[in-house]
Amino acid sequence: MKKEERSIYYDTDLQVEIYEFKGISQKFASHFHEGYVIGLIEAGEREFLCNNQKYTLVANDILLINPLETHGCEQFGDKDLHYFSINISKDTMKRIMFEITGKESYPHFNQSVIQQDDIICLLREFKELILNNHIDFKKEEVFLFLMEHLINAYAEPVTITEECKETERIEIICDYLEKNYFRNISLDELSLLAGLSKYYLLRIFTKEKGISPHKYLETIRIEKSKKMLEEGIPIIDIALQTGFTDQSHFSNLFKSLIGLTPKSYQVILKSYGNVGEEK
Repeated sequence: MKKEERSIYYDTDLQVEIYEFKGISQKFASHFHEGYVIGLIEAGEREFLCNNQKYTLVANDILLINPLETHGCEQFGDKDLHYFSINISKDTMKRIMFEITGKESYPHFNQSVIQQDDIICLLREFKELILNNHIDFKKEEVFLFLMEHLINAYAEPVTITEECKETERIEIICDYLEKNYFRNISLDELSLLAGLSKYYLLRIFTKEKGISPHKYLETIRIEKSKKMLEEGIPIIDIALQTGFTDQSHFSNLFKSLIGLTPKSYQVILKSYGNVGEEK
C-alpha cells in the first residue's frame, strides 16, 4: 500500500499556513477558500478547474487562487501528486499589500496557473525555512520578496471600497448563506429571498460562482469548521454547530475539500501549539 503524507504548518510570526501533500491521488471536489492560495505542483499531473477554465497541471506549475474562486482537481496520469501551498488570510494579505505598496488594498491575481523559475525558487526556499523552524528575519525577507514578485507581475490592486462585480441578487444569497450556515436552509427560502424561480436561481448562481448554492453552503460550513477546530472544540460539536446531520457526513466532506480528516487537521495544529484546549 502506498504511503501518503499530509502535513500542515502554521507560522505564527507571518500568520500563514503551509500545506504539504505527498503521494496523493485523491480528487478534490469544487470548493473555494476565504483567503488566498499560492500553490506549487512539485510532482504528478492534475486536471484542474478554476473559474470554469480547465488546465492540465504538471510539475513546476504555480497556482494563484483568489478568495472565493471556485476550484477543484483530480488525478491525471499515473504519477501521484506532490504539492505544497501557502494559505494567506485576507487580513494578512492586506498587511502584505500595505508593506509592498503603501496602500490598503487587496491583490487580484489575473492568472490562475503560471510558471516562473525565480518564483519557484523563492517558494521552495520559503517552504524549507518554515519546515526547519527558521527563527531570524530571513523567513520574512524571503516571504516579502516572493509576494512582491507575484503582486508586481501577476496582480492588480483592488481597493477596499471597490464594489463586487457579482449581481445584487447573488450577493444577497451569498450573504444569507454566510449568516445562516448552521441552519437547515431550503431552496424555497433562497428562491423567495432572491425573488427568482428555484431553477433560474440555481442556473445563474452556478454560472456566477462556478458551484451550486448548496455546494457554496457546504464550503462555508467547512471554512467555519476549520476555525472551530483551531479553537479545540470537539469534532461532534463542530459538526452539529455547522449544520451537518452527523459527524460522518462532516468528516467525509472535510476530507474531500481539505485533504485531511478533521481529527488529523486538529492533531497537526495542536502539535504546533495552534489549537486551544478542548471545551
